[in-house]
Amino acid sequence: QGGIIDDFIFYRQSDDPLTNEARGFMIVNAATKANDKAWILSNLENSGVKFQDISEEKVLLAVQGPEAESYVQQFVKENLASIGFFGHSDITVLEQPGFIARTGYTGEDGFEIMVDPSVGVELWRSLLDAGVTPCGLGARDTLRLEAAMALYGQDIDTKTTPLEAGLSWLVHLDKKGEFIGRQVLEKQKVEGVSKRLVGLEMLDRSIARHGYPVVSDGKVVGEVTSGTKSPTLGKAIALAYVPKKLAKVGQKLEVEVRGKNYAAIVVKRPFYKSQKSKVKS
Repeated sequence: QGGIIDDFIFYRQSDDPLTNEARGFMIVNAATKANDKAWILSNLENSGVKFQDISEEKVLLAVQGPEAESYVQQFVKENLASIGFFGHSDITVLEQPGFIARTGYTGEDGFEIMVDPSVGVELWRSLLDAGVTPCGLGARDTLRLEAAMALYGQDIDTKTTPLEAGLSWLVHLDKKGEFIGRQVLEKQKVEGVSKRLVGLEMLDRSIARHGYPVVSDGKVVGEVTSGTKSPTLGKAIALAYVPKKLAKVGQKLEVEVRGKNYAAIVVKRPFYKSQKSKVKS
């Protein structure tokens, strides 16, 4: 179908020093872990690839923000400045082995750190003592939306393709080799997609929420997938799927909120870009 099962990250590591086998980590969404595991295992049959689920043996902490490096560095032996965006490394954290990657789900600089549970508890407490502020899913969801990062299950799913979601940079059709869904995506690239994920800015004093209808010329033409009032920008923003012909920046639309239509306009994504340049690998 060419749809999206998940948007996890695969980290290629150095070969196993004992067996010389290639190895790597997959960091998946907790909510889709069971489905991801079942799908991966079903496609690894007779491949010779070994799969090990260590999710119950590790914890993952994400430290995000412009000053993330200075806070995390206090507890890590290795020089974090040498790790570029999407770079990763084995590290020593609080004198214990761990894994770190310079990435996150907020649009800001930051790190994801994977360690044993006991080390995770100690690191959590150490970060709080150092002045790091904990945040919940609501704050994280607002940040990722300001950065126009897709949320699986809302903005992307098995019924949407990477080309429709604006994620074509992750699909390497220019490279040889088969992959599941390739033919569907090649056809979409040639024929064009029928819908696109766009950024919306509300022009009236209203907030577009997930599931709200998008209207053009009095007809429902799409649906909001994510929406909120951006505290950083001071305005209501949203992501929505609309027909390709209505997806251009500057296109005026409406969003139905509790039975009444409110003006909106298609804007360039992301809504907010970090003021700190991302460190290059």
